[in-house]
Amino acid sequence: MSEDRDRGISRRAFAKSAVAIGGTAALSACLDWFGGPDVPQGPSDLSTLPTRQHAWNDALSTDQHGNVVTPRHHVLLLVNYDGSGRPSDGDREQIERAFRSLEHAYRRGNDGLLFTVGYTPSYFERFDGSLPDAVDLPAPAAMAPFEDPDFDTPDAIVHLASDYSQVVLAAEEALKGNQSELNGVEMNGSFDGVFSVADRRTGFIGEGLPAEHDDVDGVPEGEVPEESPLYMGFKSGFEKNQASEDRVTIREGPFAGGTTQHLSLIRLHLQQWYEQDSRFHRVATMFCPAHAQNDTVEGVGDNLGDSSKMTETGCPAHTTEDAREKGVVGHSQKTARAREDDSPIILRRDFDSTIGDRASLHFLSLQRGIGDFVQTREAMNGTDVADESAVGQRTNNGILQYMTVERRGNYLLPPRQHRSLPTPNPK
Repeated sequence: MSEDRDRGISRRAFAKSAVAIGGTAALSACLDWFGGPDVPQGPSDLSTLPTRQHAWNDALSTDQHGNVVTPRHHVLLLVNYDGSGRPSDGDREQIERAFRSLEHAYRRGNDGLLFTVGYTPSYFERFDGSLPDAVDLPAPAAMAPFEDPDFDTPDAIVHLASDYSQVVLAAEEALKGNQSELNGVEMNGSFDGVFSVADRRTGFIGEGLPAEHDDVDGVPEGEVPEESPLYMGFKSGFEKNQASEDRVTIREGPFAGGTTQHLSLIRLHLQQWYEQDSRFHRVATMFCPAHAQNDTVEGVGDNLGDSSKMTETGCPAHTTEDAREKGVVGHSQKTARAREDDSPIILRRDFDSTIGDRASLHFLSLQRGIGDFVQTREAMNGTDVADESAVGQRTNNGILQYMTVERRGNYLLPPRQHRSLPTPNPK
């Protein structure tokens, strides 16, 4: 979007603020400012869509290096089932009609709408049967000795994503029953009487957005690079540092074609990061000491192409050595140790937030089972490194000292045919 500041605020800043506020008034203001986006409708034949809810990559844009470009605006709706006991077939059909209406209304992609719906372990407790063995979905738990997060235990979560603020806001209002038509398509269902919103969270990612929203607690004003897509000043989501959608897909059982999702709300503490730490230290702790010594990272990291260059430099193999000899280890260096056949085991789709007027990160990962996330997080913790060196439990141990995990939640994202109020063993 252009940098039209004739009303005292840039267009992209206004869009982000409207999404954060939400509601019909924010949608109306957004439409008044931007007008209705020229967004293609979705297909009339929904059988042409992928069976995997999480199959976003083929629908998303890529940058010049082949890295998938995450949509700029995000809404997370944490919802509870209004009924008692097991969902009825009527409720299930109503919710499915709502989701199908979204798919008819907008083409999948950055310039349209992408969404997923997932269910917590708490949701499945209403049924007598347990989840199949192929589904690794434990209740959320603290992942480090220095964590004390609250746990998200609603019944379900809906994730809406688009480059257009108007699209995520309109889709949200349509799901809530506040819009009867969406992009020229009639809404044949809504959440009304079936799902109630327990919490609403929003976020953003993309060049310029973090820099324009540095007037919140946790990040010093004027320090975030304009070209950075995230608050910490570096690119993320390099193609070769991401698991494939195939790798994170459940292979067997009634939920084959689905995946699991972990979502953390992480508060960022970046005053020291920008005001005291040197550029050398930021690169060393985000990537690895060798990257800092060799000036491997230029700016926010665009020069790295499609990889953070961990395997090329051998950084993961030198993690303990770097801790002992250099007194610091990198975040990417540690997490790259959690691999299978030299490939990552989780697929990240993170985005920043100003929730509660604080700089935050929604850490969203997809994996075949939550155990893969746990393995990756344990590598990130670097507890083994701290035990064998002078590196602290959090200090100089990657980026741990700059963040506090406030909430954690685990979800099952069924394949599309079972996304609406599923049983533990759908037919």
